[in-house]
Amino acid sequence: MEYIKLGNTGLDVSKICLGCMGFGDPDGWVHKWALGEEASRPVIKRALELGINFFDTANVYSLGRSEEILGKAIRDYANRDQVVIATKVNGKMHDGPNGAGLSRKAILSEIDHSLKRLGMDYVDLYIIHRWDYGTPIEETMSALNDVVKAGKARYIGASAMHSWQFLKALYVAQANGWTRFVTMQNHLNLIYREEEREMLPLCKEEKIAITPYSPLAAGRLTRGGETSTKRLETDFISQKKYDTTAEADKLVTDRLGEVAEKRGALRTQVALAWIMQKAPVAIPIVGATKASHLEEALPATSISLTPEEAAYLEEPYVPHKVMGHV
Repeated sequence: MEYIKLGNTGLDVSKICLGCMGFGDPDGWVHKWALGEEASRPVIKRALELGINFFDTANVYSLGRSEEILGKAIRDYANRDQVVIATKVNGKMHDGPNGAGLSRKAILSEIDHSLKRLGMDYVDLYIIHRWDYGTPIEETMSALNDVVKAGKARYIGASAMHSWQFLKALYVAQANGWTRFVTMQNHLNLIYREEEREMLPLCKEEKIAITPYSPLAAGRLTRGGETSTKRLETDFISQKKYDTTAEADKLVTDRLGEVAEKRGALRTQVALAWIMQKAPVAIPIVGATKASHLEEALPATSISLTPEEAAYLEEPYVPHKVMGHV
């Protein structure tokens, strides 16, 4: 496994991050395709064996169950000082007032809840999980700065928002001498490239690492259209993202299959290789529900697509409705 610096920091991370949204509660109302603890642990263990040291979860994934499963596995299988753990805050964790968002109250409460579930003293990366339209960004950035100063997080990051929002947050932090975001976890893959317009150039200029979620479009870039999975059938969030553009996207996925076949590689590997060549992308977050998913993804780190191959893959793309920001 090759390790790189995470953006403009000294933190060493593997070139693939294991996304942990698929670990949690298969009986929950959202992620019916998720794995329970017994099935999740071998995937996490295999990731560590392969040299993956970067793991991404969130408080809202199965309402904390993902954090619990990941934390226990890390305690059993890994050296805490060698791994990089990211979790997120904003999603609704309980009914009633103050159950979600990025207020000072929510952030300072949720970091403690996340650490308790993880069984850890700190997280390496604490990410705001979307923009909170109901809280002044000054309040959010001040609270995040206090989380870092208290030693409960080493770095902070953001996820899926408009470029003007991200730039405003960066400005507020700089103006007040507060901790600055070092990563942007946004929606980016071969069939969703709207982030290339503004967010990627902004992050390149500001030396922010891009850690894209859904780099394989929830499995749509891993196989031909003739096959299906439980996730494709039950994941209504990804259906909302991709189903309305499926016909146009097929032109891209067909070309992905062609390039993969010519190279003697898997679609997964070519799709990940493409995204890792998109500056300033640092590390794609790969969701895996089988150890084989990680084993198949790993060779992508050593694939270098030619400019002609990249252009061939990109040419059929048509603009999409912005998804993920709200």
